[in-house]
Amino acid sequence: MPSGPPPRRIVQLSALLAMFAFFTAQIVSALLPNAPVLVVASAGGLALDVYLQYRDPGLLSLLGKVRFDVTVRQLLRDMLIVVGLLRIDDVGELSETAPLLVALCVFYAAHFACQAAAVLVRRTRTLPIVTRNIDASALKLTTAPPRILARRQGHRLLTFSIPATIGLLGTAATGDGLWGAIGLGITLVMIFGGTAYLATWLLPKKRAKSEAKVMEWLDKWLAAYKPTVAMYFSGGTTSAYQANMWLSTLSAIDAKPLIVLRERFMVQKIEATDVPIICFPKVTTMFSLENSTLKMMLHPANAAKTSQVLRIPTIKHAFINHGESDKLSSCNPYAKAYDEVWVAGPAARERYALAEVGVEDKDIVEVGRPQLAPIRPYSGAPTGPYTTVLYAPTWEGWDGNPGNTSVVLAGENIVRELLADDGVRLLYKPHPMTGSVDPRAGAANERIQAMIREANTKRSGSRPGAEAAAELARRTVELDKLTSTHFRESADELERMLLQGKPQGNREAAIAEATLAWEKAYWAAFPEWEHQIITDARPGIFACFNEADLLVSDVSSVVSDWLSSEKPYAVANTSGMSEEAFRAGFPTVSAGVILTPEAKGVPALLESVRHPEKDTFTAARAELKEHLLGPSDPPSLARFNAAIDALCRKADERRVRMEDRLADEIPSPRGAVEALESEAPEDSVNA
Repeated sequence: MPSGPPPRRIVQLSALLAMFAFFTAQIVSALLPNAPVLVVASAGGLALDVYLQYRDPGLLSLLGKVRFDVTVRQLLRDMLIVVGLLRIDDVGELSETAPLLVALCVFYAAHFACQAAAVLVRRTRTLPIVTRNIDASALKLTTAPPRILARRQGHRLLTFSIPATIGLLGTAATGDGLWGAIGLGITLVMIFGGTAYLATWLLPKKRAKSEAKVMEWLDKWLAAYKPTVAMYFSGGTTSAYQANMWLSTLSAIDAKPLIVLRERFMVQKIEATDVPIICFPKVTTMFSLENSTLKMMLHPANAAKTSQVLRIPTIKHAFINHGESDKLSSCNPYAKAYDEVWVAGPAARERYALAEVGVEDKDIVEVGRPQLAPIRPYSGAPTGPYTTVLYAPTWEGWDGNPGNTSVVLAGENIVRELLADDGVRLLYKPHPMTGSVDPRAGAANERIQAMIREANTKRSGSRPGAEAAAELARRTVELDKLTSTHFRESADELERMLLQGKPQGNREAAIAEATLAWEKAYWAAFPEWEHQIITDARPGIFACFNEADLLVSDVSSVVSDWLSSEKPYAVANTSGMSEEAFRAGFPTVSAGVILTPEAKGVPALLESVRHPEKDTFTAARAELKEHLLGPSDPPSLARFNAAIDALCRKADERRVRMEDRLADEIPSPRGAVEALESEAPEDSVNA
């Protein structure tokens, strides 16, 4: 039986119908006229509009798409009130309503003037760059004006209209024009006062520096900081994790790091770090990096705007990816655009050779995966009453390949088999983009979570005391305080730059310590028998690795990272390939158990985890780990630093060659004079 629309959709539809009902009642009551109905319909319509502006602006944006936006709605509402006043006998005289109509027109004129001032203020407060972890006080940064004046014209119009509407409705109800005059007077004072206050941000004292001055300041900062290595990142709102996974590595390298972004919103998407961040929304401003000390850039992802920064000839570029797997995305032909491609181990080198996408072997550098250091190694079979299994499927991808994710075809079967074992504690952590392309994946994800919640209702046992929950709450507050910056609701880009200036102390070390304490408190706050659904950013995937005895996943970088622990794992085969072809086509699964879509192999898999002597892949995992991630000695971070030094030397060597070539082609002014003197006739020289 098909289900009806969700409750939220019903509420939204009801709100829209109520709004149109109020307008209909206004029209009828204004034409009849009927003062009581006019008062109720007008007041109800305005109240509903104000409520929706603050509580459900997305719903009203739909009306804006058909040009029935807030200005049109309020103008129609006021027009109908005026029509009603003209038709009500007690106030129908033009001499009484004309001043009210003039005052109402003045209000709208002032509203549009305030909007013009808001546009000017926003433009003056939009700098050509956005920074974080950099002291930018020299740019004369100031706090932002109130949002209702600068950025929320709908809220401003409706809120400032309230006194005027109450006054006009008072006139309609009593026949006394004084009420309308008082209401409109209050509204005019509010709008003129607000406009004047907003205009103070256009005065020299509050106005930010010009683009030329800002770029001049940036050049001086770059010259003082002397960055050598930058991580370049561009992407959508859900892609920030691709850059965030490299923050710990970037802050640990020996070089002077910098983060270069291209989208303004991404500045706040980057997690807590002490590394300086600069966002260049326009490509023209980004080219200021060409004259800096920057020698190379690291690229964790391919993006459309990557081609723009590749045009800077003084900078070398290395592609480091945001994870490695056997998928085609891990050997993208775009990689040949970079000077070097840095991979974890020999497996990736072989992957590029087999793919024949134009990446030459000499340009591939094996650096390991420095960010895997927090993952604890295998310590034997589970010792407690429960075997903790992490099911971490990947998302469905863009190409519609059924083998990308197990969620659709195998997810429910895998979870059902795991939940059927009373000795299993399941941790379910789906990819954050699950269901973003294929609705079937999103629906299956919801069903899996429902299965897990139902399974928890059938389990019982002792639970941690209230002190455990209190400890988790305390640790959460501490970690949130360290990892986030709290802004006023009115804060804009400039105010955030002011508040997120040069970091104080070694915040990253404090965050690492607080994160470990939070993770310990998190796991202690739940009973060991309770299954967990983990969809928030915390706990992270590595924390789940350390808690789990077994991983069940798909062909993805999760498997490669998990192998650093050498713990048992299984991969779901939903590709339609035979097991032999699947293992041959995807080397990362060669040391794991392959599960069919029916997940019939789960009981035997659990048995091998609990009894390591039955695990036939122990040696294969150790061998595959080195093949995928490279040797453990020297440490990955040391190899990463060595790769940075080598590429920076190449950048230096190129600069020297270019300077020498230019010096040969363009003689110095003194050399040119000497050449002219040597070529001139002797008598002219003597003259």
